[in-house]
Amino acid sequence: MVQTIDIEISEVGPRDGLQSIEPIMQTKDKKAWINALAAAGVPEIEVGSFVPQSLLPQLADTAELVSHARHIDSLTVAVLVPNLKGAQNALAVRPHKMTIPLSVSETHSLKNLRRTHDQVLDEVRGIRAAIDELETAERPKLEGSLSTAFGCTLEGDVPASKVLEMAEKLMAAGCDEIGLSDTTGFASPRQVRDYTRNIHQLLGPKALAGIHLHNTRGQGLANVMAALEVGLTTVDASMGGIGGCPFAPGASGNIVTEDLVFLLESMGLKTGINFEKLFAARQLLQKALPTVELFGFTPLAGLPKGFSPATPQ
Repeated sequence: MVQTIDIEISEVGPRDGLQSIEPIMQTKDKKAWINALAAAGVPEIEVGSFVPQSLLPQLADTAELVSHARHIDSLTVAVLVPNLKGAQNALAVRPHKMTIPLSVSETHSLKNLRRTHDQVLDEVRGIRAAIDELETAERPKLEGSLSTAFGCTLEGDVPASKVLEMAEKLMAAGCDEIGLSDTTGFASPRQVRDYTRNIHQLLGPKALAGIHLHNTRGQGLANVMAALEVGLTTVDASMGGIGGCPFAPGASGNIVTEDLVFLLESMGLKTGINFEKLFAARQLLQKALPTVELFGFTPLAGLPKGFSPATPQ
């Protein structure tokens, strides 16, 4: 029986976590890790990105991982696609969700995707058309991620008005929803609250449900609290806090999945995740990447004596 959850955690370790890790994780180890995460109750996993192997050899096996993960019951299989070609390759293996990033900082967009805002929006329209050619039941959800929404290591300040403008344009171009992304670890709780409220007012609450946060300056969980205050229900995180954007200098560090689960469960919010199985998945990751440092307070300290999580274990 599928558990009812209050907050959905989207595990981005196999994509955002691994993309900046130098040692190549073997495909068999990735499959075992994905299996373990799903067995722990993680409801959504971003298994990879459809980018050229020459750019990110770590993610060259994404199509195989999608095909593998699609056979796991009750798991939403997500991928990142940088453009129409990537989306077409993704559609061949039928993920449940595709995310295309649009960097609100155009400088970062040119560095990351080699495309202007207008060119990215053209790609979105092409992806929408490709999705609409499929039978309704086979169409993946298309998310437009507002990357560098809270600031950019290359440009500095990113105007809030530009965030709203790009959010509106992404939805008009054919996205089913948008997501806020703190690509560079600049976000503050006030920004998270203000941007979410403004986008909800402009486009409606269904247009924005999720947020992607980094912990570069230790603000990650504080920003989660702000996101919860304004009604966001999906939070991205990476096991062990690995990862970051290779095209945003100094922006390392996703928020730690293990610590996020403990925060939410300690507040009485059901994540559907089993702690013992989650820690077992972490051990698989560490064994596969022994030279990579994993972060997180909860796995090291353990659960408090007498702790009663909201999700039945």
